[in-house]
Amino acid sequence: MLKSIALAQLRLGMYVHSIPGGWINHPFWRKSFKIETLEELQTLRECPVEEVTIDTTKGRDIAPEHEQSADSEDRQTHPRAEGNEGNKDSSTTAAARKPATRTETAAERERAARIISASRSTVLTMFSEARMGKTIDIKDAAGLVTEITASVARNADALISLARLKTADDYTYMHSVAVCAMMISLAHQLGMPPEQTRQAGMAGLLHDVGKTAVPLEILNKPAKLTDEEFACVRSHPLHGHGILRQIDGIGEAALDVSLHHHEKIDGTGYPSRLKGDGISIMARMGAVCDVYDAITSNRPYKAGWDPARSIRHMASSSGHFDPIIMEAFVKAIGIYPTGSCVILQSGRLGVVVDQRADHLLTPRVKLFYSTTSRMPLQPEIIDLSHSTDKIAAYADPARWGIRQPPGIDLL
Repeated sequence: MLKSIALAQLRLGMYVHSIPGGWINHPFWRKSFKIETLEELQTLRECPVEEVTIDTTKGRDIAPEHEQSADSEDRQTHPRAEGNEGNKDSSTTAAARKPATRTETAAERERAARIISASRSTVLTMFSEARMGKTIDIKDAAGLVTEITASVARNADALISLARLKTADDYTYMHSVAVCAMMISLAHQLGMPPEQTRQAGMAGLLHDVGKTAVPLEILNKPAKLTDEEFACVRSHPLHGHGILRQIDGIGEAALDVSLHHHEKIDGTGYPSRLKGDGISIMARMGAVCDVYDAITSNRPYKAGWDPARSIRHMASSSGHFDPIIMEAFVKAIGIYPTGSCVILQSGRLGVVVDQRADHLLTPRVKLFYSTTSRMPLQPEIIDLSHSTDKIAAYADPARWGIRQPPGIDLL
């Protein structure tokens, strides 16, 4: 039996059938589910809706005569679950939600570099096991997701910008690390709770494991693929889903994203041609993060685009990405993503090397070229939040005969 109830009436064991307004009003990637953890219960109670619909045939019903004991049980187990609903700014809630202190990009890049170095062997081992038909042991992967999550919380730009620096040989492995980091950053932007954020990170790390079933000569082929080769590449979501299903304790998010990260909102994606709400929020997130890292990376068959051009391309790809997820992604990586080439009002070209949430329009930029004199400049880093010079627009260095602007990895 379906029943609409107020958020305050939600209890552990209830089965949520639907939440008004669709997934945008809540951080859960599933459309319906049983409330099995206190974290899920608290997150539901904080959704911006007045009521939800439960299915009493699949879970706990409201029992008025037992509500007082249920309230006591919930409060004893989790004091934050109730009692503060009229005071969302309580010290307990504020402390629980206080974001990690942001470190400077230069400082975090040192830690991020160590994480990436360690991740290469971890991801390589997982993919090698999958390629040999062995069951993947994800214990090390779980530890890696935890480290990446901590780094992203301190400064997302540092690890994400470093993860973009791939070689052709390690693209598949480092692509997984980059997508993991972006999924975590996007989950933060969407307000997902810690467990869902962890699931998003694990899904990102494992989303392309199915490519272990695709021959390397096809994956790295510089020329156009034949129809048969293209079909082989497009089979990797099915292979990945099959590989992950053999892992004990693998989360539903990882299974879902591995299978559906190439679906499109307009139904033209693969392998299932899912459309609109038929695609989970996690798979929608995976689609955005996967494509962004792919088109900003150098591949055997094409040079990577700069972040700004990539964002413009994705934003104009009507029917491909969920527009709300796309908007959240842009907010997560910044208006001027680290690595973007910009032209200042003074006519100087620079590469964005650091950005802050409170100064999105005035990041730190490394200057390297004067378009007025058409001469290279002595590299200099300036903080535009303390400068009279401002960003005029994104810039294409090739317009001035510059094939490759100085990389942020040279800082």
